Amino acid sequence: ISFNEALQYFQTADLSECRKKVQVTVRRQGLAALLHFFFGPPRLQAQLHGERDLALAMAQCALDDNEQVHMRILQTIYRKLTRTRLGCPRYGAHWEELGFQGVDPGTDLRGTGMLGLMQLLYFVMDARTLPLALEIFNQVTLTLLQSFPFCLMSVNITRLVIQALREECLSRECNRRQQVITVLNDLYVATFLQLYRLWKWQHKTIADSGFVLQELEFSTKKKPKQLLKSLEAYVNQSPAAGGLQHPSLPLASISSSQAGEEIAFTGICDPRVELEGEARLI
Repeated sequence: ISFNEALQYFQTADLSECRKKVQVTVRRQGLAALLHFFFGPPRLQAQLHGERDLALAMAQCALDDNEQVHMRILQTIYRKLTRTRLGCPRYGAHWEELGFQGVDPGTDLRGTGMLGLMQLLYFVMDARTLPLALEIFNQVTLTLLQSFPFCLMSVNITRLVIQALREECLSRECNRRQQVITVLNDLYVATFLQLYRLWKWQHKTIADSGFVLQELEFSTKKKPKQLLKSLEAYVNQSPAAGGLQHPSLPLASISSSQAGEEIAFTGICDPRVELEGEARLI
């Protein structure tokens, strides 16, 4: 299934129950609310609210075995990453090989719902970004010391993108393009690209995942324009350019003692993301 076909399904599907769970923006009180009002980013323009709300509703939509489109999305992701024409069972160890935590991908979609799968579908179905997706997937599955669970990391990146949207960090870019979902997808791919650059050139391992995710959270909220420009440069470069360059974005000043800590992501209806815990991705 193509990304546009899947998106058209969600545009016409009854997501009323999902919409009830959505909190559009992060709650701020007192001085924080006042500072945000006067000095924060611009508000998302009214004509874009519907598209924003659709994205957040998809993030509340659980994977449903009875929805044919949901299953087609899942099968397409499997076929594209494994480069096979064959389908696969709904449950099984083959999903762990793609980087999910267990035999059921649905259990990893907490807080991202079908938006998590839709962004992964976009990654593997766009001709400009599929080579990057395959390069990352093949490297992290073949390189033992520097491996990480591809699909689980993808879910974490979608969480970061959702949080940046809810904190209105992307409003300026969405207003400029007059698009929301495309901006979210491009930021998702740009963040994955930056993750891969950091992982590859700084020789990160799974023990560093919490630290790396904190760096990515900083970039998605504070420097989304730089991430998007980096992706644009990557997509537009000639094949002879050799793909990856050393990371060009400045990193947040986070103590190395935090390396390997978990980002304990909250759901998209919760007010903020807490950074704490042991060395896990979720």
